[in-house]
Amino acid sequence: MVLDRDPRRGRTERPSRARAVVALLSILLLAGCAESSASLLDARGPAAARINTLWWIMFGVGAAVYLAVMGYLLAALFQRRPAGFDETEQSEGTRAVVWGGAVIPAVILVGIFGATVFTMGALDEPDIAEELVIEVEGKQWWWDVRYPELGFRTANEIHIPVGEPVAIKLLAEDVIHSFWVPQLHGKLDMIPGHVNEFWLEASEPGIYLGECAEFCGDQHAKMQFLVIAEEEEAFRAWVAQQQQPAAVPASELAQEGQEIFLGSTCINCHAIEGTGATGELGPDLTHLASRRTLAAGTVPNNRGNLGGWIVAPQSIKPGSLMPATEMTGPQLQALLAYLETLE
Repeated sequence: MVLDRDPRRGRTERPSRARAVVALLSILLLAGCAESSASLLDARGPAAARINTLWWIMFGVGAAVYLAVMGYLLAALFQRRPAGFDETEQSEGTRAVVWGGAVIPAVILVGIFGATVFTMGALDEPDIAEELVIEVEGKQWWWDVRYPELGFRTANEIHIPVGEPVAIKLLAEDVIHSFWVPQLHGKLDMIPGHVNEFWLEASEPGIYLGECAEFCGDQHAKMQFLVIAEEEEAFRAWVAQQQQPAAVPASELAQEGQEIFLGSTCINCHAIEGTGATGELGPDLTHLASRRTLAAGTVPNNRGNLGGWIVAPQSIKPGSLMPATEMTGPQLQALLAYLETLE
């Protein structure tokens, strides 16, 4: 701690409490100015809105109970006994204990229970039937996303049309994970050997942050994904792009990079449609360049981060199953040139 010396008093003083409070408030205000992309109270879908309403009901009831208890406590502390008070006559106090300690809490608990049951029932089924089915499989520590009816596979990004409920089938390959998009729905566990189902719907276009909400190992905190809600036309254009095989590299450098990729151990884990790479252990890379992040939301998808992820993945995501790939600088540049064509 930095100490201030007062030259008039000739002694050292500690910073005032007021200064510390001002510093703390400044930090909180700055934190409040930061962009939040996964606020539980910023509902952007019908399911999240219902959960949000239940939360505010419980918060309001809890606040009212707290204020009432504090009010009675203060009254008991400062109220004087009237003259001639007879301790044997406590009928009014007994009634207050019965009402305040039994009847009113019972009514509150029954009301909250009823609201919770109603909300859970409303979350079971969307208002209209889902037409699109998406399979999401949790793996340490990334998300395998499949559109079985549309015939393609991607990773760590889920695209959905705005205003339409989408059926989500949740699976897990290794350990228990939990799928959660706070602005769109509650969380649901992903259990190995079992399929859980629920639905997502976004009321407006946007990018919504999702995450694993069940501790699943070293990189649990860096197991994120994006839900991208798009208007119907934009969604169909994205689907059409994803259904295409990888583009044929045009430049000599990109062609060299493709040869390096297909001749390396990368093909043991990764697939690129239209080439000889058919691995399934890692994310499908057919349209890697179109994704916004790398390593399940750990870093933005750009040339520098992609190069670092290839040669030193443990420095970006320690414990990841992605092995380091040894190559020369020119080889890495050629490989990056090829991967950047995978849009």
